[in-house]
Amino acid sequence: MPPRFALPLAAALLTLTAAAGCDVTTTDGSGSPGATTTSDSGGQSAGDANAQLSKLTVAKESSMSGYSREKFPHWRSAGSNCDTRDKVLQRDGTKVKLSGCNVVAGTWTSFYDGDKITDPSKVDIDHMVPLANAWRSGAAKWDTDKRGDFANDLNDPQLIAVSASSNRSKGDQDPSTWKPELTSSWCEYAKDWISVKTTWKLTVTDKEKTALDDMLRKC
Repeated sequence: MPPRFALPLAAALLTLTAAAGCDVTTTDGSGSPGATTTSDSGGQSAGDANAQLSKLTVAKESSMSGYSREKFPHWRSAGSNCDTRDKVLQRDGTKVKLSGCNVVAGTWTSFYDGDKITDPSKVDIDHMVPLANAWRSGAAKWDTDKRGDFANDLNDPQLIAVSASSNRSKGDQDPSTWKPELTSSWCEYAKDWISVKTTWKLTVTDKEKTALDDMLRKC
C-alpha cells in the first residue's frame, strides 16, 4: 500500500502555489483514498511503534477544566485564501480540483470506515489524537501557540480526511473506547496515535496503552 504521506509537504505546497490563479485545476493528492492506503507514521515498523509505546509516560487523565477548542486555534491560513484544511483535502484525495488553492472537488475514501465522499464540504478533517484528549494528557500546560502548532500539524500523522459520521463517532475517545470500523486500519491507526503522542510528549492511560498494544498485533 502506498503511504498516505508519500509526497513531501514541500511538493504539496508547490502544487498549491502553482494553482494560485482563479482557474480550476486538477491534481492527484499525495496519496490514494484513505481506506485503501495508510499513513506511514514516519515510516516506522510495528516494532518501532512498540518501542515508542513502551517509553510513553503512563498517567491518569487530567481534568477537562478550562478546556475549549478555541485554545487550539485552527485552521491556519496557508495564503491565497486557503488553510490547513485545504492542504489535507488535497493530500488525502484523488482527482482533486482546485480553484486557486481551495479544494472544490475530488474523491476521498475515509480511512476509518471506507465511506467514499465526492463533496469536499462533507469531508471532516480529524485530529488523530483529539484536541480534548491532548488537553487531558498534557496539552493543558502548553501555551496557545504550541496548541495551535498541534492542531495544525502536517508533519506528523495528526490530520486525516475522514467521513463526518466516523469523526462524530470517535469524538474525543482514545483507542481503549473507540477503534476504526475497518479492522484493516487498526495497525496504522495505532502507529499513528503512538507517533503523535511520542512527538508531542503526551501521556497515555493504562487502558489506552493496552488497547494500542493489542491493535499493533494486527500489523
